[in-house]
Amino acid sequence: MAVYSFVCLDPRLLAVLPFATILLFVMVPAFIARHPPPPHTSVPQKGGKVEVYNAHGAPVAPPPEVKAVAEISKDFFRNLRDLQNTMADFSDAHDQIIATVGPPTNFSNQQISSGVFQVLFVICCGMFVGAGIVPWNLVFLVWGWCTIALFHPAVQEWLLTAPDSEFAEREKKKAISRFKNWVGRDIVIDETPETRLVEIFELQRHNNDSWEWEPWMYTASPYEPLSPARIAGHRPKGQRFFEDVRPPVGWEWWDKKWVLDLRSREWAAERCVTGVDVEEDKERWVYDVEEVEESDEEAPGRRRRVKRRGEWRRRRWVRGVVRKKLAH
Repeated sequence: MAVYSFVCLDPRLLAVLPFATILLFVMVPAFIARHPPPPHTSVPQKGGKVEVYNAHGAPVAPPPEVKAVAEISKDFFRNLRDLQNTMADFSDAHDQIIATVGPPTNFSNQQISSGVFQVLFVICCGMFVGAGIVPWNLVFLVWGWCTIALFHPAVQEWLLTAPDSEFAEREKKKAISRFKNWVGRDIVIDETPETRLVEIFELQRHNNDSWEWEPWMYTASPYEPLSPARIAGHRPKGQRFFEDVRPPVGWEWWDKKWVLDLRSREWAAERCVTGVDVEEDKERWVYDVEEVEESDEEAPGRRRRVKRRGEWRRRRWVRGVVRKKLAH
């Protein structure tokens, strides 16, 4: 505690502490082991004086060495017992900390954890402003001495037998009760589930033989003329039927069925889809547009370039999803 007090009063002594520890607890015991003190029946020196310890002269003992104990010796089982006791103490302390800190901070109770968050946030802001004016040296000095004093057997006996030994427990219960009342009164948790809209594009292809549109698939991309997949020559990827479309990972369906998006021009403009013909009524299809050459009826023998609907058409469907509750 003397060392602790000096460090609290002058934190710069922390730089000295490692070296002083090596000197006092490593070097000095090793030197004494090599230069042990003489026995009590020492030979008197001149003048009739007996020198208790003399560090002069050559070493008379071998240097200390840390050797592994035999696996079946008493020291081995003693070390094993000490290790098990240490691990048991560590496990008990860990469980106690988790049982104390876990419930108010893991948001198992949203209101309690939100209240704790607000209190810690206010303290954090206050410490940003006031940490520089707090006399931390004296705070740690008083805290350390009080902590050690509370573990003294005499103090423990007095605390357990004092008339007001239950005072701290009563005040603790009052503080917890006030905190819970404040949380229940001032903190309102919005329990509305998180929802989103997901989209899928119904893609159809024009059959040149039958001159009809045939269903192709449901895909996550509109597969417009300037899409990377289209330019690279890849075929669209997706599902053949609505029933095979699954919600995103971590979500589940909120609406019972898919709804056709009637804002065909808006979603095409949001995605900068160009080179298409947008149908703003009826079934809201968005058609590819391609240029072809055909004979000019007004000028026989001449050909002209005209635009017509191309090979693919698509329309957008939307459906609501909600966050899926994760099982423990």
